[in-house]
Amino acid sequence: MISISAVAASVIPNPTPVVPAQAGGLLTILNWASGIGLVLGVLGVIIVGIGMVIQLQRGEGAQAIGKLGWVLMGCIIITGAAGIVRAFV
Repeated sequence: MISISAVAASVIPNPTPVVPAQAGGLLTILNWASGIGLVLGVLGVIIVGIGMVIQLQRGEGAQAIGKLGWVLMGCIIITGAAGIVRAFV
C-alpha cells in the first residue's frame, strides 16, 4: 500500500530557474542599479556621520541617529532585494 505522503511527494515538481538569454541587458541594468544604490548608501552614511559630528558640537547629536537608522535600513533593503523578492515570489 502506498502512503499519501509518498504519492504527494512524487507529484510535486521541483523546477530549477533558468535565466533566458534575452535577459542579459536587464541583468546588466539590475547590477548597475544595485551597485549605484550601494555607493549612494555608503555616501549617505558618510554624510550622516559628518552631520552627527557637527550636531554633537552644537549639543543636538541625538537627532542624527534617526537619520542614520533610515540610511542603514535603505542599505539593508538594497543588499537584500533579491532575497526579499525571492521570498514573495
